[in-house]
Amino acid sequence: MSISTPRNRPKAKTRARLLRIEGGRAIARFDQLVTEEPLEIRLVAGSERAVVSKTLAVTMRTPGSDFELAAGFLFAEGVIGSRDEVRRIAYCPDPGEPQQYNIVNVELKSEMLPDLPLERHFYTSSACGVCGKSGLENLRLRHSRLDSDFRIPAQTVAQLPQKLRAHQGLFQQTGGLHAAALYDTGGNLLAVREDVGRHNALDKLVGWALLGSRLPLSQGLVLVSGRASYELAQKTLAAGIPILASISAPSSLAVELAEEFNLTLIGFLRDSFNLYTAPQRIEFDRLP
Repeated sequence: MSISTPRNRPKAKTRARLLRIEGGRAIARFDQLVTEEPLEIRLVAGSERAVVSKTLAVTMRTPGSDFELAAGFLFAEGVIGSRDEVRRIAYCPDPGEPQQYNIVNVELKSEMLPDLPLERHFYTSSACGVCGKSGLENLRLRHSRLDSDFRIPAQTVAQLPQKLRAHQGLFQQTGGLHAAALYDTGGNLLAVREDVGRHNALDKLVGWALLGSRLPLSQGLVLVSGRASYELAQKTLAAGIPILASISAPSSLAVELAEEFNLTLIGFLRDSFNLYTAPQRIEFDRLP
C-alpha cells in the first residue's frame, strides 16, 4: 500500500482577530483557533479500464493525519477489514485546479466496491460522530468478546489525564480540541491524536495503528478527553483495545456495549475514577 503525502498540508490552526473586553474596555487582539473543515472520504476500486468511486462519508475535522482518519474510520465501521485491502491513500487531484486537501481517496485492491446497505452511507460531524450507525446486531456479527489479559494499576490510571495534558500541544494553543491517547501497562504514552471531534481523534489513532500494522491493540488503554459514547466504545472494540477511559461520563449504551463485549470502561477519570465494567483489568491495593 502506498500513501501519497502532499508538501503543503492544510493548517490545523487559524489566526483570527477579536476584541477582548476587560473592565468595560475593548482591546484589539489576535487568537489562535482550531481549524474546522470538511473532509470527504471516497472509496475507489476497479482496474485500468474501469474505475468506480463512491463518497462514503463527510466529516468536519481538524486538518492533519487525514489519511489515518480515513483509514481508521473505514476500519472501525467494518468497511475494510485490514490494511492489506487498501492499495493507496491520496488526496483527490482536481485536473487544472489546485490540489484538493479536503477530499481523500481510499483506493481498494478490489475491482469492485463493497456492497454496502443504504444505511451504511454515512454523514459524520465533529459533534455527533456517525449518524445512522450500525446497530448492536451488526457488531455481534463483526466482533467477539475481548479476552485480553492486559492489566494496569489503578494508581497509574489516575495519573493519565495529567500525562495527556502534557502532550496536547495544539489544545494548549487553541483550547478547542479533543484527544485520544494510547498507553501501555506502565502508563507510557504510545501515540496521541488531536481533532476538533472526539470521534475523529480516535479514528486517527486507530488509523495510525492500522497503517502501521499494529492491530489489534490488545495490550493498551485508550484515554479520550470527552465523554464515552457508544461510537467511541465501538471504535475501541474494533481496534481490540481492552480498556476505554474517559475524562467525562459514559452513555448508557456505551456501558451496555462494554458489558456485552467485556470491554473495561472507565469514566470521570481525574485523580479518581468510576469503573463501570470488566474490573478484572484494574489492579487495586484494596477491594471493597
